Amino acid sequence: MQFQQLQYFVAVAETRHFTRAADLVHVAQPSLSQQIKALERELGADLFLRARGNITLTDAGEALLPLARRILADADTARHEVQELVQLRRGRVRLGATPSLCTGLLPDVLRAFHDRYPGIRLLIEEGGSHDLVRHLARGALDLALVVLPLPTPSPALTTVELLREDLVVVSSPEAPRPGEGRRTVQIADLEGERLVMFRHGYDLRELTVAACRSAGFEPDFAVEGGEMDAVLGFVRAGLGMAVVPRMVAARSGRGLRVTPLTRPGLHRTIALAHRSDVAPPRAARELQRMLLER
Repeated sequence: MQFQQLQYFVAVAETRHFTRAADLVHVAQPSLSQQIKALERELGADLFLRARGNITLTDAGEALLPLARRILADADTARHEVQELVQLRRGRVRLGATPSLCTGLLPDVLRAFHDRYPGIRLLIEEGGSHDLVRHLARGALDLALVVLPLPTPSPALTTVELLREDLVVVSSPEAPRPGEGRRTVQIADLEGERLVMFRHGYDLRELTVAACRSAGFEPDFAVEGGEMDAVLGFVRAGLGMAVVPRMVAARSGRGLRVTPLTRPGLHRTIALAHRSDVAPPRAARELQRMLLER
């Protein structure tokens, strides 16, 4: 049974005339008649009683008609739904990002994307790069913003470098200035300072601890184990200093003193990742384009 045969059958049933039905579906009348006969052979029953000048449905035709109409309606619905997705009117994007990127980079980009494509649902998964890579690999995300180098490089992922972001030191305005009040500080100036530190598995934790050890000291933690919002809150409360991305510090509002790191400073590289073996959906590709062009 072919979809086209059902179209022809419904056209004849509604017009009760083979020639008018052929005109309706834009096909030659002999071709339409042949397809109806083929459908009848397939079903093993006549669908029409063909009396001169009078076409009526048989019992088999009456039984098939509502089913055929439903199939054609479902096909139209399917076509419409696909067109909606292709034209970015509906759909979803599953995006993973580290908490610091959700705070610093994403708000403006997601607002611009939502303004342009209000029918697209944005599903955001926060996590460290290690967790996001795992979610990508099992198909739970379309895209992910991760920190390079990846903790476990995977040939199944494609990564495109997005930006190289400076890190800065944040402290409470009521606390003594780091580095004896200089306008910029080095990582070595944090020796002996009490630090507010992120939880284990957090990219910024590994990066900061490695930088301190490269400078010849072990960092001293006043508080550890928080996510980005918690770390910033503890710093505002005067519990210690923290090393955070510049974008996060710029968006964090009042209550923080921001001190840049002396050149060459400390940086992190952000990349956009997706699976190599599966093309992201159209909506995800559009968000990818906006991120790359931001």
